[in-house]
Amino acid sequence: MAQIFVTRHIPDIGINMLRAAGHTVEISKKNGALTHAELLDALRAYPYDAVVCLLTDTINKEVFDAVPTAKIFANYAVGYDNISLTDAKDAGVTITNTPGVLTDSVAEFALSLILAVAKRIPEADAYTRKGLYDGWAPELFLGIDLKGKTLGILGAGRIGYEVAVRAHHGLGMQIVYNDVQKSAVLEKETKAVYYTTTEDVLKNADVVSIHVPLLPSTTHLINADRLKHMKSGAILINTSRGPVIDEQALANALKAGTIRGAGLDVFEMEPKIVKELMSLQNAVITPHIASATEETRNKMSAIVAENINDFLVGEIPNNVVHLA
Repeated sequence: MAQIFVTRHIPDIGINMLRAAGHTVEISKKNGALTHAELLDALRAYPYDAVVCLLTDTINKEVFDAVPTAKIFANYAVGYDNISLTDAKDAGVTITNTPGVLTDSVAEFALSLILAVAKRIPEADAYTRKGLYDGWAPELFLGIDLKGKTLGILGAGRIGYEVAVRAHHGLGMQIVYNDVQKSAVLEKETKAVYYTTTEDVLKNADVVSIHVPLLPSTTHLINADRLKHMKSGAILINTSRGPVIDEQALANALKAGTIRGAGLDVFEMEPKIVKELMSLQNAVITPHIASATEETRNKMSAIVAENINDFLVGEIPNNVVHLA
């Protein structure tokens, strides 16, 4: 049967599925992400038939050359900007991902960030833990109400749609959005208003939530110029990919009070974070955990295993990004 390498430990359900199918699974022993050099060394150690990789792994020609026997790389993620599809095509390697299962978890997390920033929850928590709370005060940690406010969605795919639906029906927010095409289902469900430009969304929204893939066209989608289009009391949320925001420009805007606040789960140079953000109380920052629920991560692990098992018996996996 097949020999499979996993670049970092994932929930056991997928590993057990691969082993139940008769495959041998080797998991990286490192407690953390492999460096690129470490990844290459690990792959050269054995003629593996398949590789489970993570979004922290840069998968390119060097990697494919290191393990030419592996004809499928199963990415433990929805996004696949960590993989060069051009190099995969040249190497004759199939690429799969784990779409769909993250939608609810990430949508819920985006709403959590919206509430955390709007209600100033992390600030208040830190203040209380420091022993500074000495009784109720009329202007202590004043936040904002969300009912009746406008939520701007940049990217109205599965996750953007679910954020909008929850915000509209659960919080009473109005919805405006921009995407490469209009969403009839979103407009029907939330009475959302479509804007043809990112700038129009930024000008009209009290809260902006980003849900676009990382592409050349979306890199620094939010930059210094576009931040100036936002309302001074607006909140910016990002649970998509870090480089869609010029992080230094955002830090400058938050420090200057150009916008009210931001909630970020992803970062431009991850895991590094622009220093200024770390000290800003109007920035809520979390360590890329929007999909970190037991249910979601288990489902992702199972999908990875299904993709590999199907491929190894000659079937086309259900979640193909690139089919060799």
